Amino acid sequence: MDNNDILIRLRYALDIKNKDMIEIFKLGGMEFTKEEVLLILTKSKDDYYDEVDYDDDTAENEENIKCDNVMLESFLNGFIIFKRGKQDPKPGQPERTAISNERVNNLVLKKLKIALELTSEDMLEILESAGVTVTKGELSALLRKDGHKNYKECGDRYARNFLKGLAIKYRDK
Repeated sequence: MDNNDILIRLRYALDIKNKDMIEIFKLGGMEFTKEEVLLILTKSKDDYYDEVDYDDDTAENEENIKCDNVMLESFLNGFIIFKRGKQDPKPGQPERTAISNERVNNLVLKKLKIALELTSEDMLEILESAGVTVTKGELSALLRKDGHKNYKECGDRYARNFLKGLAIKYRDK
């Protein structure tokens, strides 16, 4: 699962409008036009390699903007600000703008937990609604810092099912 796919799934799951996507990127420190956001939210040619009736001519004309880790993290930081408001830095503490070197899937889980104000129980319910049973200890390991002795890398399956569970929770309201 690439970063563009994560953004596409997240946008669908939480029903985020185009103008809100632009605003979220802006809050995260990146400026994009509506057209650029739509190109980011377009699946790449590589995603269609399995399809038999694929027409190469239309794919070559279709552009898309590859979402790198910096763009994704900026979006997630902007999403936290969009949902919870800007947090003033504490005295003596620098404003945090550093991009982490964490695994993308772990970062997505952590940032969405913060933005949506989810408890561990909420996250377990979301995963369970998508058909994945995870223990509290396993979830805790996914949310730890890289380098911690109990840290566990989050695989695509968990991240994909978490986004699927978000869609079930937020779109079925």
